Amino acid sequence: MSRMSKALLLLSLLALTACGFHLRRGASLPPSMQRVHIVGTGDLQRSLSRSLAASGVTVEDQSGTGIAELNIPVAAFTTDTLTVGGDARVTEYAVHYNVQFSVNDMNALPLLPPQTINMSREFSYDAFNTIGNASQIDQIERSLIDDMVQAILFRLQAAGKHQEAPVTPASETH
Repeated sequence: MSRMSKALLLLSLLALTACGFHLRRGASLPPSMQRVHIVGTGDLQRSLSRSLAASGVTVEDQSGTGIAELNIPVAAFTTDTLTVGGDARVTEYAVHYNVQFSVNDMNALPLLPPQTINMSREFSYDAFNTIGNASQIDQIERSLIDDMVQAILFRLQAAGKHQEAPVTPASETH
């Protein structure tokens, strides 16, 4: 490698660190969730399983003793009409994703009580390009699933940090 290319590589690395860019690491989950069974079906469950496995968690096919349980009773997409053009045709939609979940740790004690997360994306609708619209909706739904997985992992990570934090008696606070 020439000196110029080494200098450019070093400059690029410095620019990346200066802008705050960091590679996303796996979630740091509580020790009580090192083995988990996910109760749910569909793309969210599959994506969540992959992300948990990437974080070093063993995803079990069956529940049992010593296995945490992540229950997802609701994971539903809905669409709403946002605007209608002068010719009475829909021009904008919103795709909403509603997920409810709860987590019990490996001792069947609640780690996270029932939680609800709602996300949405808006998009323009072209009545003359229905094939492109279906593809656009599929992409939006995949994006919402990816964002939902991250939101759930952030909540699990926060629950683990909250669990580990030492409790200071009220009489000792200053």
